[in-house]
Formats: sequence, C-alpha cells, structure tokens
Amino acid sequence: MRTKTSVGIVMLLLCVVISTNGLASAGHGNQAIKKVGILLVAFGSSEASAQVSFENIDNKVKAAYPDIPVRWAYTSHIIREKLAKQGKHLDSPEVALAKMVDEKFTHVAVQSLHTIGGAEYHDLRKTVGAFKSLGGFQKVILGYPLMASQEDMVRTVDAILATIPKERKENEAIVLMGHGTHHPSNAFYAALMFQLQLKDPNIFVGTVEGYPEVDLVKELMLKKKIKKTYLMPFMSVAGDHAKNDMAGDEEDSWKSILTKAGIECVPVLKGTAEFDEFVDIWVDHIRGPLSHFR
Repeated sequence: MRTKTSVGIVMLLLCVVISTNGLASAGHGNQAIKKVGILLVAFGSSEASAQVSFENIDNKVKAAYPDIPVRWAYTSHIIREKLAKQGKHLDSPEVALAKMVDEKFTHVAVQSLHTIGGAEYHDLRKTVGAFKSLGGFQKVILGYPLMASQEDMVRTVDAILATIPKERKENEAIVLMGHGTHHPSNAFYAALMFQLQLKDPNIFVGTVEGYPEVDLVKELMLKKKIKKTYLMPFMSVAGDHAKNDMAGDEEDSWKSILTKAGIECVPVLKGTAEFDEFVDIWVDHIRGPLSHFR
C-alpha cells in the first residue's frame, strides 16, 4: 500500500517553518550562503535483516559525497508506524524536508531509492514540487529512480548478470521478483525481461502486484522444460515480499507455486541494494541534482 501525499498539509507545515525562521527571504537574499544536503527516500522496511541494504546505500553515498550531510525518509506510513513501535523514528519526505528547511539547508538533492518511476516516485515528485513552489530552499531537485532511461536499463541488466549465483548452471533459471504497480511505469519490468533474455534466455522477471505475473513466468519456464530456478528479489531490500510472497511456505508463495509445477526453487534473500552494482546507479543519479547547485 502506498502512502498518499497531502500537498495541503505539506504547504501548511512548510509555511509554519518558513514564517518561524525566516529562511525563505534570508536564503534568497544572500546567495553567498549555501548549505547543500542530500535526502535519501525509500519505501522503507521494518525487517531487521533489510537494514543491511540501507546501510550499504548510506555508506556508498557518504563515500561518494563526503562533504554533504545525508538525511533519510521513508514513504510508507505503515512502515514508519511499525518502526516507531520499535523505538525507531523515521520521517516522511514531507517532514524530513521541513526539518531541512529548519536546519537552514539552501540546496537539497532528493534521491529516490525506488526501482522504477511508479506511484511512490510520483507522489515524491508532488512533495518536492510543493517545496519548490513555496520557496523553502533556493533549489530542491529530485533524482531519478534505479531505472529511468535506456542507459539505466543497460546498467541494471549488467548488474543482474554480475550478481546471480555463481553456482547456477546454464540450463537453470533465474526468476526476479519485482514489486509491480498500477502505474504505467510497470512496463519497465517486461522491458527488463526482454533485454535480459537477449543476454541470457533463462532469466525471467515477474511482479507481485503487476505484470508479468508469476503464473506467466511459470508457463514460460515449463515451455522450456526448466527443472530448477533461483528466486531473487528485484527490490532494494529482501523484506516481507521476499521472505513471504517469494520464499514462504504458504500455498500462494512463488516457491510453492513453482515447486508444485515441478520446478526446484532456491531462494536468494538479498535485496538489490546489498550489491554495489545496483547502488552505484542510485549514487550516480545524485550527480544530476547536485550539478545544478554549482
């Protein structure tokens, strides 16, 4: 379930912050004062094992941009509530940006850690747009998700090929589980499978909540008489979807569905953000917003 952004609440919150500290006029009146920040925005996860993915991103971003402060936000209010009950408090993008206004940041690169430019990403665009229109920063710019261009697609294909299990044999399959979305950008998943299969015809891409569905992936593998597959999450973290929908023991899990069809399944519970090959794409996307701050 995605979080719906309330632009009205964002505007009210930001107006209060600006009127309190007077940054809007002070920041624009003195162009010599510049304070640049990076806000990393993920859907989030309450799974403890998933935090390794976020730590890897955090470390790589700080290594690439050592002089720029880094902040975090999660778009999922459900995840934020779960974490709050555990004593861990993560901000929404709206609150995180309002706090950065209050901290007197003048230039902020907001980097999406989403896989595609789907519903979550476009909600984030609306939030960034609200802060642009109200003038809380001199500049606030949103960076692209993992796959936003053909160049990104090529890099993602290379990252997948570099991170599949070394023991996998040529006649064995790789099945990648994406999240999927009702948003038109869901088409990226089928496009990714097409480009992957140009390099390796036994790699398949499916989604939990979009197209291609697991039943289609199953039929494609049965036509090829594939007897064994590695199941890998095509999500930044190996969270609830990976552990339950992909690798769980319930009847409707991908492992159960494919096993029942006679295909041996080997789950690999690692999110894409655990691999530098994927993280490097997100990190490089931050350069886009930062290039406008010079």
